[in-house]
Amino acid sequence: IRVKLPAVVTVDLRLNEPRYASLPNIMKAKKKPLEQIAASDLGVDAAPRLQVTKTAEPNERQAGVIVADTGALVGKLQEMGVL
Repeated sequence: IRVKLPAVVTVDLRLNEPRYASLPNIMKAKKKPLEQIAASDLGVDAAPRLQVTKTAEPNERQAGVIVADTGALVGKLQEMGVL
């Protein structure tokens, strides 16, 4: 199927069963020539469109708190202002 891009492609849930290649077909595939086409031959501009301005590591996570039961958990959440 040929479609113009951008396109949305969906599949059915039952299509996820793998097809296993047999040894003779693997050997045939090794002999087939691969045609390499440059992006410029297809009229596609492959120049990067994103520019990285800054990278940073995320903040360190704070240590967790262990509570004895659900009542202590609810009390701790109310103390933090979550509930």
